[in-house]
Amino acid sequence: MTDTHKTIVVTGVGVVSPYGIGLDCLQAGMLSGKSCLQRTKDDVYPGFEGTTAQIRGLGPLAGGSNSQHSRTDQLAVMATQDAMVSSGLDSSAFRDSGIVMASTLGGLTEIDAGIAKDPAAWYRRPAGLLRAASYPFAHVADAVGDHFRIQGPRCAVSVACASGAMAIALAANMLLDGAAPIFLAGGSDPLCPFTLSGFNSLQALDPNPCSPFDQNRKGVNLGEGSAVLVLETLAGAIARNADVLAVLRGWAMTNDAFHSTAPQNQGEGLADCICLSMEMAEVRRDDIGYVNAHGTGTPLNDSAEANAYETAFRGRNRPIPVSSTKSYLGHCLGAAGAIEAAITIMAVRSGTLLPTLRLSDPIESPGVDWLRGEVKRQPLPLAMSASSGFGGSNTVLVFGSARS
Repeated sequence: MTDTHKTIVVTGVGVVSPYGIGLDCLQAGMLSGKSCLQRTKDDVYPGFEGTTAQIRGLGPLAGGSNSQHSRTDQLAVMATQDAMVSSGLDSSAFRDSGIVMASTLGGLTEIDAGIAKDPAAWYRRPAGLLRAASYPFAHVADAVGDHFRIQGPRCAVSVACASGAMAIALAANMLLDGAAPIFLAGGSDPLCPFTLSGFNSLQALDPNPCSPFDQNRKGVNLGEGSAVLVLETLAGAIARNADVLAVLRGWAMTNDAFHSTAPQNQGEGLADCICLSMEMAEVRRDDIGYVNAHGTGTPLNDSAEANAYETAFRGRNRPIPVSSTKSYLGHCLGAAGAIEAAITIMAVRSGTLLPTLRLSDPIESPGVDWLRGEVKRQPLPLAMSASSGFGGSNTVLVFGSARS
């Protein structure tokens, strides 16, 4: 019998992506097969030419001081607002909720070369000091909390590209510990000259739209966005007659302890993480109907990840269906795991398995069913979202249908 006080459910999902604001926009765009990856020249920063997924036409925040918010803050606040609307609760109902927000950038977008050339002049600009104060990545959780006057605990997570998923896992743990009755958990990251330059110096960027898990893959494309989940116990959701969107059945976090940027080539840390998440969810390998993979498109990540799936799902009666939704949105860094969690919830709710775009010659991996071509539609009681990051961080989330 289900213990409603120990069962974590998702009662709201907020998303800001290149498709627009809201899970419905995201679903419509992805089901259409539209990729948001486009050639970029000079509009992220002068001299950059490549492929990115941008959010255009982002308006100012309503009811807040935009001068003190970085673009990272702005995306997070907008996604949180969307999550609150999705939950059916007014923002005042979140007064005592907790916040766990991930980012790899914080307000780094607000710092430019002018601060080194003439610091005094840079700080004298309108809102120069306020914008600079948004630099710490912890400011994102504070921006959300201050905007909505939330008085519960606030936590920041920054463990590279697993950050968004880890924020959700940590919030679930805190919820079980009774730290707050409801948690807002997710991640936010914008496009930024510093990260584009960094990935370019690593020779990790594909100048064209990426092709994750293809034998001829050449690298990653960066994107931007934010996603926030409303998490509460099933008991709390029942008490307020909430619409349960999905059940967070299990989660796990591990670290490769291998290298500062490269994954362990056999994917051992991720494989362990997958197994631990299934153990917590009390499900078997054959119960998982789909994996929304980390799938960056880099040669090292995708081969290690394929090895992890072969190890973790060895013994299944059929290959595990896997796709990378970064082929639609690019890699949103600290927001990626949260956005992909939202996509996985969408998949469970609608029974849709999205293919990897531009996957023509998949990695040879007999234990994996690389999804490509058309969208598959089938009942999907359980699905998994996998995230990895520099430094060896791994987080896996297992979502179940609310009907289960």
